[in-house]
Amino acid sequence: MQIYQTKESILPGTSYKEVREQAILMIKQVKKGTKRKPYIRSVYFKRQKVFFDFFWAHLLEKNPKERFRRLKYLAAGIEVIKKTRHDSATQENPHKSGEILHRFAGLTREKELFYVQIKEDKRTHAKYFMSIFPE
Repeated sequence: MQIYQTKESILPGTSYKEVREQAILMIKQVKKGTKRKPYIRSVYFKRQKVFFDFFWAHLLEKNPKERFRRLKYLAAGIEVIKKTRHDSATQENPHKSGEILHRFAGLTREKELFYVQIKEDKRTHAKYFMSIFPE
């Protein structure tokens, strides 16, 4: 798997509350582009939409320390989804046979490695931004 070098750095902040506020502002920018569900277009998926439906729900399942750690990489993760042309590590979801999981690797401006995971529904071919996490 190739690693995409982003121009974004991690979100600054020393607490979950500070980073969450910045992340919400980023998601609001994405929401401004559409009247319906927020999405970003991905170059890797031939400009298909990648929706944010499951991102917040998945993030809230984690403990607060893990949420803070993951949310810091949101800006860089969005850039990876938008701009990467590198192949992903793709596998069928072991828990649901109707889903495919795509995992992309990225490096922040500070050279920190992280991963972005996108879920694809096999039947509808809809893509959903699921998770972002550091190495």
